[in-house]
Amino acid sequence: MACSRSNFFLYASFQYHNTADGVYKVFNGKDDISKVAIIDTYKGKKHLSYWPSYCDMINGTDGASFPPFIEKTRVLQFFSSDICRSFYAVFGAEINLKGIPVYRFILPSLAFASPLQNPDNHCFCTEKIISKNCTLYGVLDIGKCKDGKPVYISLPHFLHASPEIAEPVEGLSPNEEEHSTYLDVEPITGFTLQFAKRLQINILVKPGKSIGALKGLKQNYMVPILWLNETGTIGDEKAEMFRNQVTGKIELLGLVEMILISVGVVMFTAFMISYCACRLKSVK
Repeated sequence: MACSRSNFFLYASFQYHNTADGVYKVFNGKDDISKVAIIDTYKGKKHLSYWPSYCDMINGTDGASFPPFIEKTRVLQFFSSDICRSFYAVFGAEINLKGIPVYRFILPSLAFASPLQNPDNHCFCTEKIISKNCTLYGVLDIGKCKDGKPVYISLPHFLHASPEIAEPVEGLSPNEEEHSTYLDVEPITGFTLQFAKRLQINILVKPGKSIGALKGLKQNYMVPILWLNETGTIGDEKAEMFRNQVTGKIELLGLVEMILISVGVVMFTAFMISYCACRLKSVK
């Protein structure tokens, strides 16, 4: 569903199994191009009601696109409804994607850091016992937005998580290449042409006297249930169209600019030589 309305654009997002994610109201950039695709409200609200302070804000876009003319120094903010919070990505590298130059922005380790490592995350720590007074890092308790269930989100294989969380679990082998989340964004248009969204869902298991399998536990454990690897990239046909309609014309414009500059330099040089020659003749 989509419709245009003044400075905003409304659309309904659909996620897994064609289930409705909710209605987003985003800026269309009519009055300010720097706000293109920025979310104004989600389900009619500007805040989530899950976190205290600024952590509850809905920031950035949905990740599909960003305001145009992106620089490497920009921090890209995006909102993920299934994780119940806003995230951000920082520049990682320049990538050539099917002949299209793109910037790869990566979800940094500080996004899941403890308040000791990243003070901005203090409002994402909502309890003191499991987090050991907010000193553990690499996992996010999203129980408040999952009907109170003991659900925790992390990067796959507990990438960038506290060693004591990962050590009890056998078979883990975290690495950046396979388990990081990134967005490949074309800097002129702000379109995301390739992405990888990788997350791990964990549950908290506690010692329980009434349950035989849990009687022998001496501490709480974070147990991985599954990890998601949601990826996408622009198709070959669309990539060719993009090269022809966007990057090709930009390169042509750059070539024309260089030619005009070169012609200008040649004309200026010729003028100066002619002027100097005339001056010499007049002196003689």
